[in-house]
Amino acid sequence: MRNKRVVSLLASGTEIVCGLGAGELLVGRSHECDNPAWVTNLPACTHPAFVVSVSSGDIDAEVRRRLKAAEPLYYINTDLINMLKPDLLITQAHCDVCAVTPNDLKRDGCVVTDQMIALQAGTVSGIYDDVLAVGRALYLVQASEALVATMKARIDAVWNLVRHKPTPKVVVLEWTDPLFAAGNWGPELVEAANGELVLGDKSGFSKPVSWQDVRDADPEFLIIAPCGFGLERTTREVSFLEALPGWDELRAVSEGKVALADGNKYFNRSGPTIADTVEILAEILHGQDIKRRGEAWQSYSELRATAIIQRVHADACAKHLDSYSDPATGYEVFTADFLIHRGVCCGKGCRHCPYQSDAKIGSPTGRMIPTSL
Repeated sequence: MRNKRVVSLLASGTEIVCGLGAGELLVGRSHECDNPAWVTNLPACTHPAFVVSVSSGDIDAEVRRRLKAAEPLYYINTDLINMLKPDLLITQAHCDVCAVTPNDLKRDGCVVTDQMIALQAGTVSGIYDDVLAVGRALYLVQASEALVATMKARIDAVWNLVRHKPTPKVVVLEWTDPLFAAGNWGPELVEAANGELVLGDKSGFSKPVSWQDVRDADPEFLIIAPCGFGLERTTREVSFLEALPGWDELRAVSEGKVALADGNKYFNRSGPTIADTVEILAEILHGQDIKRRGEAWQSYSELRATAIIQRVHADACAKHLDSYSDPATGYEVFTADFLIHRGVCCGKGCRHCPYQSDAKIGSPTGRMIPTSL
């Protein structure tokens, strides 16, 4: 049988196809499909029906309004899909909000395809079943079984590394305004990384919780991983969180155990990246050397320290000072303006060195220089 032409309107569906070694069969994607990176070169067959760069609260309000009014959350280019002539169309039937559903396709017009698969996993075992279903549709049964085996092996390997460590209490938030606690497969992934999820519900969808619920739980770790938000967008939620009453009194905040994560790629997709998620959780909760920090997640305390340093440095420059006192150590740190006016690099890796392109706050080349030097 000839190779099939595939249009995937689900990011995890696209990742599954590529994980099966069949990425060359993809001819179209959704606007959210971005992994592996080369798939962004494929034509996007969907786009959001409203502006999604606004605040979390505004996004939530508009989604609720559109659902109540039976208005679309996504626009689907059915003409483009039909022009691509897919033999297989991948969508999802698990959530009416997160991605295009078969009902969305019916509403937006007729799509001609030999076969449509609506993935509907809500659990880890369901994700494995979806991988196998895509494998059967593409006549890649052995490849799908091998992919499932690899995913299980990676998750089991993490469990074996951390299962003897203390089990911390964890809250994972999948939305910030309003607050939603993790559900679906999320609780299982936390357990696989030897964490005890509180407020989450592994028997159903993510659920709304109050800020008082979070304060009462007072978890050792708090992970912020909003659905659909990459790491940079997640960090923009910090100002909202800091305004919540008692934020600084939360145990996870005072002990530096708040993680801001790429929810879009690693915490909200029902595909091969769940193995990555468990590895990332092990790094956050137990300090395992996975090396995903900075790419998949960032420490809130480090982000706040960097923001404070940037403000103090900017203030010193505005006052034409040669240095400022580091908030954490009390060392005097040369300003970038002073170093520029000095006109030469000392080679000692000053924090604000204007002569080194790789000098960054908090990096090994961003050292503080005592005034005695």
